[in-house]
Amino acid sequence: MTDRNLPIGEDELQAFVDERLDGARRAAVEAQLAAHPDLAERIGTERRQRAMLRSRLDAKFAEPVPARLRIANLRAARRTPWARGWTSAAAAVAIFVCGATTGWFANRIAPASAPIAPTASVAQGAQAAYRTFVVEVAHPVEVGVQQEAHLLQWLSKRLGRKLAAPDLSPFGYRLMGGRLLPGGSGAAAQLMYDDASGKRLTIYVRATEGTETAFRFQKEGEASTFAWIDQGFGFAVTAPASREELLPIAEAVYRGFEGKS
Repeated sequence: MTDRNLPIGEDELQAFVDERLDGARRAAVEAQLAAHPDLAERIGTERRQRAMLRSRLDAKFAEPVPARLRIANLRAARRTPWARGWTSAAAAVAIFVCGATTGWFANRIAPASAPIAPTASVAQGAQAAYRTFVVEVAHPVEVGVQQEAHLLQWLSKRLGRKLAAPDLSPFGYRLMGGRLLPGGSGAAAQLMYDDASGKRLTIYVRATEGTETAFRFQKEGEASTFAWIDQGFGFAVTAPASREELLPIAEAVYRGFEGKS
């Protein structure tokens, strides 16, 4: 089977949207789109969204990189002295192997050489957190909405960025509360909302590397997720909703967080 005949996965479609494909694989995707008008319409919409979001963020690209996100500082924070022994090294290897295995399963329909896009990693983390806590009855959140100010101050301090709870009442959702989670190499925050019928929606935030600015859509079972990256942080909105229902909510959340750092 040639490279051009390999199955086309969601990661490659997103790479095409982000203009990261070339050669035979780009031609394969273009042929797939030509043969499937519905898919071509969806990808065209995503490319327009990418262009819109990039145009909004052009001014931010010219801003100096914050000290906490400079490569030298990130490396210094992650550097572990050899004097701590082989136990730490063994643990690191175990974590790497586990993470690599999970990534392989998540991308089984894409070529083995295709890297996981940063937005894909954020989307996967958001969906895992959603599946874990959305089913909770007694403890869906760690800190309830009654302590909203404390919750947002606590999460902001742990993430190193000012967080706000976007107002989703125009969409019928009200804040329930939130919790702190492990995410990537640091902490992640999850805010949970519900509507009058009990349907729940989560907003997920964590620090991440990468410069992607396009919205990424991902669906697993009934849960749909829109994820994006802005100023060194990944954001995701997850709910049991269609793509069309979730997109305006994701755009409202994006506007709610824009400029807050």
